Amino acid sequence: MFTTPTGTPPRNSNFRLQNWYQAVAEADLPQGLRIHDLRHTCASLLAAADASPKVVQLRLGHSSITVTMDRYTHLFPSDIDALVRRLDDIWARNLTAQTRPNERTRGLELGGR
Repeated sequence: MFTTPTGTPPRNSNFRLQNWYQAVAEADLPQGLRIHDLRHTCASLLAAADASPKVVQLRLGHSSITVTMDRYTHLFPSDIDALVRRLDDIWARNLTAQTRPNERTRGLELGGR
């Protein structure tokens, strides 16, 4: 997406902050956009694509899943919603399968088995 003035990928040793601000201006991006904001955008897009937190960790190069989850946990609220829906489905299946316990159904495992 961004390169140095010589066309090479930006690296800490050859990419100066003034180059960054010039690239942001030329790309008509919001003034004050930080390089770190691109990492956050990447994580957000991965989360929106339902990538697991582990995939986000690997893509961003974090040393551990803890680092990823501490910084980006707010990106995964749908994980909680999906879990609640799955638990509700399991509960509903069990209520349907086990209306009254008897000797045959006593101790029925979750999931209707």
